[in-house]
Amino acid sequence: MIDGLVSIIMPSWNTEKYIGYSIQSVINQTYTKWELIIVDDCSTDNTDKVIHAFLPDSRIRYFKNKKNTGAAISRNKGLQLAKGQWVAFLDSDDIWLPTKLEKQIGFMITNGYVFSFTDYQICSNGIWEPFICTGPNIVTRRKFFDYCYVFTSTVMYDQTVIGLIQIADIKKNNDYAMWFEVSKKASCYRFPECLSYYIKHEKSISSCNKFKLIKYHYFLYRNALHLNCLFSVLLTCNNLFWGCYKKIRYKVRTNEKPFNFKKIEQSPF
Repeated sequence: MIDGLVSIIMPSWNTEKYIGYSIQSVINQTYTKWELIIVDDCSTDNTDKVIHAFLPDSRIRYFKNKKNTGAAISRNKGLQLAKGQWVAFLDSDDIWLPTKLEKQIGFMITNGYVFSFTDYQICSNGIWEPFICTGPNIVTRRKFFDYCYVFTSTVMYDQTVIGLIQIADIKKNNDYAMWFEVSKKASCYRFPECLSYYIKHEKSISSCNKFKLIKYHYFLYRNALHLNCLFSVLLTCNNLFWGCYKKIRYKVRTNEKPFNFKKIEQSPF
Protein backbone atom coordinates (compact mmCIF):
# COMPACT_ATOMS: atom_id res chain seq x y z
CA MET A 1 0.00 0.00 0.00
CA ILE A 2 1.51 3.33 -1.07
CA ASP A 3 0.91 6.02 1.57
CA GLY A 4 -0.92 9.08 0.28
CA LEU A 5 -1.86 7.62 -3.11
CA VAL A 6 -5.53 7.99 -4.12
CA SER A 7 -7.04 5.19 -6.18
CA ILE A 8 -9.97 6.58 -8.18
CA ILE A 9 -12.45 3.94 -9.36
CA MET A 10 -14.29 4.78 -12.60
CA PRO A 11 -16.56 2.17 -14.22
CA SER A 12 -17.65 3.17 -17.71
CA TRP A 13 -20.25 2.17 -20.26
CA ASN A 14 -21.29 4.17 -23.33
CA THR A 15 -20.41 7.62 -21.99
CA GLU A 16 -18.43 8.96 -24.94
CA LYS A 17 -20.02 12.42 -24.59
CA TYR A 18 -19.01 12.81 -20.95
CA ILE A 19 -16.07 10.64 -19.94
CA GLY A 20 -13.44 12.94 -21.44
CA TYR A 21 -14.57 15.71 -19.10
CA SER A 22 -14.66 13.32 -16.14
CA ILE A 23 -11.08 12.21 -16.83
CA GLN A 24 -9.93 15.79 -17.38
CA SER A 25 -11.39 16.79 -14.01
CA VAL A 26 -9.11 14.19 -12.41
CA ILE A 27 -6.08 15.41 -14.33
CA ASN A 28 -6.88 18.96 -13.16
CA GLN A 29 -6.69 18.00 -9.46
CA THR A 30 -4.38 20.10 -7.28
CA TYR A 31 -3.57 16.87 -5.40
CA THR A 32 -1.50 14.99 -7.97
CA LYS A 33 -0.69 11.70 -6.22
CA TRP A 34 -3.45 9.59 -7.74
CA GLU A 35 -4.14 6.67 -10.02
CA LEU A 36 -7.29 6.54 -12.12
CA ILE A 37 -8.56 3.00 -12.66
CA ILE A 38 -11.06 2.88 -15.53
CA VAL A 39 -12.95 -0.38 -16.03
CA ASP A 40 -14.99 -0.29 -19.23
CA ASP A 41 -17.94 -2.67 -19.45
CA CYS A 42 -17.78 -3.36 -23.21
CA SER A 43 -18.99 0.03 -24.44
CA THR A 44 -20.49 -0.01 -27.92
CA ASP A 45 -19.92 3.68 -28.69
CA ASN A 46 -16.64 5.64 -28.92
CA THR A 47 -15.88 5.54 -25.18
CA ASP A 48 -12.79 3.41 -25.88
CA LYS A 49 -11.41 5.98 -28.34
CA VAL A 50 -11.92 8.84 -25.88
CA ILE A 51 -10.14 6.98 -23.07
CA HIS A 52 -7.17 6.10 -25.25
CA ALA A 53 -6.51 9.79 -25.92
CA PHE A 54 -5.62 10.16 -22.20
CA LEU A 55 -3.48 7.03 -21.78
CA PRO A 56 -0.15 8.81 -22.28
CA ASP A 57 -0.67 9.89 -18.65
CA SER A 58 0.88 6.92 -16.81
CA ARG A 59 -1.37 7.54 -13.78
CA ILE A 60 -4.36 6.31 -15.81
CA ARG A 61 -4.87 2.54 -15.84
CA TYR A 62 -7.39 1.22 -18.33
CA PHE A 63 -9.06 -2.20 -18.27
CA LYS A 64 -11.83 -3.56 -20.47
CA ASN A 65 -14.16 -6.39 -19.49
CA LYS A 66 -14.31 -9.36 -21.87
CA LYS A 67 -18.11 -9.23 -21.69
CA ASN A 68 -20.73 -6.87 -20.32
CA THR A 69 -21.06 -7.70 -16.62
CA GLY A 70 -22.63 -4.61 -15.01
CA ALA A 71 -21.40 -1.81 -12.75
CA ALA A 72 -21.05 -3.94 -9.60
CA ILE A 73 -18.54 -6.34 -11.17
CA SER A 74 -16.66 -3.44 -12.79
CA ARG A 75 -16.41 -1.62 -9.44
CA ASN A 76 -15.24 -4.81 -7.73
CA LYS A 77 -12.51 -5.24 -10.33
CA GLY A 78 -11.38 -1.63 -9.87
CA LEU A 79 -11.27 -2.10 -6.09
CA GLN A 80 -9.17 -5.26 -6.47
CA LEU A 81 -6.67 -3.31 -8.57
CA ALA A 82 -6.48 -0.27 -6.26
CA LYS A 83 -3.00 0.35 -4.80
CA GLY A 84 -3.73 3.54 -2.85
CA GLN A 85 -4.23 4.37 0.79
CA TRP A 86 -7.31 6.37 -0.19
CA VAL A 87 -10.12 5.09 -2.41
CA ALA A 88 -12.36 7.57 -4.22
CA PHE A 89 -15.11 7.12 -6.78
CA LEU A 90 -15.97 9.10 -9.91
CA ASP A 91 -18.66 7.95 -12.31
CA SER A 92 -17.75 8.37 -15.97
CA ASP A 93 -20.29 11.14 -16.54
CA ASP A 94 -19.63 13.20 -13.39
CA ILE A 95 -17.12 15.98 -12.72
CA TRP A 96 -14.92 17.05 -9.82
CA LEU A 97 -13.76 20.54 -8.94
CA PRO A 98 -9.93 20.84 -9.06
CA THR A 99 -9.53 21.02 -5.26
CA LYS A 100 -11.77 18.03 -4.50
CA LEU A 101 -9.08 15.52 -3.50
CA GLU A 102 -6.85 18.02 -1.71
CA LYS A 103 -9.64 19.45 0.45
CA GLN A 104 -11.31 16.14 1.25
CA ILE A 105 -8.08 14.39 2.24
CA GLY A 106 -7.11 17.38 4.38
CA PHE A 107 -10.52 17.26 6.09
CA MET A 108 -10.14 13.55 6.84
CA ILE A 109 -6.56 13.73 8.10
CA THR A 110 -7.25 16.78 10.29
CA ASN A 111 -10.24 15.13 11.97
CA GLY A 112 -9.05 11.52 11.97
CA TYR A 113 -11.91 10.37 9.71
CA VAL A 114 -11.61 7.33 7.44
CA PHE A 115 -14.90 7.63 5.50
CA SER A 116 -16.35 10.88 4.13
CA PHE A 117 -18.49 12.56 1.48
CA THR A 118 -18.99 16.10 0.17
CA ASP A 119 -21.85 18.25 -1.05
CA TYR A 120 -22.67 18.31 -4.77
CA GLN A 121 -24.78 20.01 -7.41
CA ILE A 122 -26.97 18.30 -10.04
CA CYS A 123 -27.20 19.06 -13.74
CA SER A 124 -30.25 17.23 -15.14
CA ASN A 125 -30.40 16.91 -18.95
CA GLY A 126 -28.39 20.10 -19.38
CA ILE A 127 -30.29 22.17 -16.78
CA TRP A 128 -28.66 23.04 -13.46
CA GLU A 129 -30.86 22.52 -10.43
CA PRO A 130 -30.82 25.64 -8.19
CA PHE A 131 -29.65 23.74 -5.11
CA ILE A 132 -26.53 22.39 -3.47
CA CYS A 133 -27.31 18.89 -2.18
CA THR A 134 -26.03 18.35 1.35
CA GLY A 135 -26.68 15.68 3.98
CA PRO A 136 -26.37 14.81 7.67
CA ASN A 137 -23.01 15.70 9.19
CA ILE A 138 -22.60 12.07 10.29
CA VAL A 139 -24.10 9.06 8.51
CA THR A 140 -23.89 5.97 10.70
CA ARG A 141 -24.57 2.43 9.52
CA ARG A 142 -27.99 2.70 11.17
CA LYS A 143 -28.71 5.87 9.21
CA PHE A 144 -27.70 4.20 5.94
CA PHE A 145 -30.63 1.82 6.48
CA ASP A 146 -32.93 4.85 6.29
CA TYR A 147 -31.49 6.32 3.10
CA CYS A 148 -28.40 6.60 0.92
CA TYR A 149 -27.43 10.12 1.97
CA VAL A 150 -24.14 10.08 0.05
CA PHE A 151 -23.55 10.46 -3.68
CA THR A 152 -21.00 8.06 -5.18
CA SER A 153 -18.74 10.63 -6.86
CA THR A 154 -18.25 12.48 -3.56
CA VAL A 155 -17.15 9.51 -1.44
CA MET A 156 -13.66 8.66 -0.17
CA TYR A 157 -12.37 6.18 2.40
CA ASP A 158 -9.06 5.03 3.86
CA GLN A 159 -8.39 1.54 2.50
CA THR A 160 -5.76 0.80 5.16
CA VAL A 161 -8.56 0.87 7.76
CA ILE A 162 -11.56 -0.31 5.73
CA GLY A 163 -9.80 -3.04 3.74
CA LEU A 164 -10.84 -4.51 0.40
CA ILE A 165 -14.55 -4.05 -0.28
CA GLN A 166 -16.43 -6.33 -2.68
CA ILE A 167 -20.13 -5.91 -3.31
CA ALA A 168 -23.02 -8.10 -4.38
CA ASP A 169 -23.72 -8.40 -8.09
CA ILE A 170 -26.96 -6.42 -8.20
CA LYS A 171 -28.05 -4.43 -11.24
CA LYS A 172 -28.83 -1.17 -9.42
CA ASN A 173 -27.90 0.35 -6.05
CA ASN A 174 -24.58 -1.47 -6.02
CA ASP A 175 -22.91 1.72 -4.78
CA TYR A 176 -25.43 1.85 -1.91
CA ALA A 177 -24.53 -1.77 -1.10
CA MET A 178 -20.90 -0.67 -0.97
CA TRP A 179 -21.59 1.95 1.71
CA PHE A 180 -23.26 -0.71 3.85
CA GLU A 181 -20.01 -2.68 3.69
CA VAL A 182 -17.78 0.32 4.45
CA SER A 183 -20.03 1.47 7.30
CA LYS A 184 -19.36 -1.81 9.14
CA LYS A 185 -15.96 -0.27 9.93
CA ALA A 186 -16.70 3.47 10.20
CA SER A 187 -19.35 6.18 10.08
CA CYS A 188 -19.34 8.58 7.12
CA TYR A 189 -18.62 12.28 7.77
CA ARG A 190 -19.76 15.20 5.63
CA PHE A 191 -17.32 17.80 4.33
CA PRO A 192 -19.69 20.77 3.86
CA GLU A 193 -18.48 22.11 0.54
CA CYS A 194 -19.72 21.47 -3.01
CA LEU A 195 -16.82 19.74 -4.79
CA SER A 196 -18.62 17.50 -7.30
CA TYR A 197 -21.15 17.81 -10.09
CA TYR A 198 -23.68 15.02 -10.63
CA ILE A 199 -24.56 14.89 -14.33
CA LYS A 200 -27.93 13.25 -14.98
CA HIS A 201 -29.00 12.40 -18.51
CA GLU A 202 -31.24 9.92 -20.31
CA LYS A 203 -28.73 7.07 -20.04
CA SER A 204 -28.07 7.60 -16.33
CA ILE A 205 -28.97 4.76 -13.97
CA SER A 206 -30.86 7.31 -11.88
CA SER A 207 -33.13 8.15 -14.82
CA CYS A 208 -35.23 4.97 -14.40
CA ASN A 209 -38.87 5.41 -13.43
CA LYS A 210 -39.95 5.64 -9.80
CA PHE A 211 -41.56 2.19 -9.68
CA LYS A 212 -38.34 0.54 -10.83
CA LEU A 213 -36.33 2.52 -8.28
CA ILE A 214 -38.61 1.22 -5.51
CA LYS A 215 -38.17 -2.32 -6.80
CA TYR A 216 -34.38 -1.96 -6.88
CA HIS A 217 -34.36 -0.76 -3.27
CA TYR A 218 -36.23 -3.90 -2.27
CA PHE A 219 -33.67 -6.01 -4.17
CA LEU A 220 -30.87 -4.20 -2.33
CA TYR A 221 -32.19 -5.21 1.08
CA ARG A 222 -33.31 -8.68 -0.02
CA ASN A 223 -30.52 -9.80 -2.38
CA ALA A 224 -27.47 -7.78 -1.31
CA LEU A 225 -28.05 -7.56 2.45
CA HIS A 226 -29.89 -10.92 2.58
CA LEU A 227 -32.72 -9.69 4.80
CA ASN A 228 -36.06 -11.50 4.91
CA CYS A 229 -38.95 -10.43 2.65
CA LEU A 230 -40.99 -8.62 5.30
CA PHE A 231 -38.04 -6.66 6.67
CA SER A 232 -36.99 -5.77 3.11
CA VAL A 233 -40.47 -4.40 2.37
CA LEU A 234 -40.51 -2.38 5.61
CA LEU A 235 -37.06 -0.91 4.90
CA THR A 236 -38.10 -0.02 1.35
CA CYS A 237 -41.11 1.91 2.71
CA ASN A 238 -38.88 3.53 5.31
CA ASN A 239 -36.45 4.52 2.55
CA LEU A 240 -39.25 6.25 0.61
CA PHE A 241 -40.13 8.36 3.65
CA TRP A 242 -36.54 9.43 4.34
CA GLY A 243 -35.94 10.03 0.63
CA CYS A 244 -38.78 12.58 0.61
CA TYR A 245 -37.39 14.13 3.80
CA LYS A 246 -33.91 14.44 2.27
CA LYS A 247 -35.27 16.33 -0.73
CA ILE A 248 -36.78 18.90 1.64
CA ARG A 249 -34.20 19.05 4.42
CA TYR A 250 -30.84 18.65 2.73
CA LYS A 251 -30.80 21.33 0.03
CA VAL A 252 -29.29 24.80 -0.02
CA ARG A 253 -30.48 27.19 -2.72
CA THR A 254 -27.84 28.55 -5.08
CA ASN A 255 -27.84 30.68 -8.23
CA GLU A 256 -24.56 29.23 -9.41
CA LYS A 257 -24.48 27.54 -12.83
CA PRO A 258 -20.93 26.22 -13.18
CA PHE A 259 -20.94 25.78 -16.99
CA ASN A 260 -23.14 25.19 -20.02
CA PHE A 261 -23.48 21.44 -20.19
CA LYS A 262 -25.14 21.58 -23.62
CA LYS A 263 -21.69 22.42 -24.96
CA ILE A 264 -20.23 19.38 -23.25
CA GLU A 265 -22.85 17.18 -24.93
CA GLN A 266 -21.32 18.34 -28.22
CA SER A 267 -18.03 16.92 -26.96
CA PRO A 268 -14.86 17.17 -29.06
CA PHE A 269 -13.48 14.03 -27.41
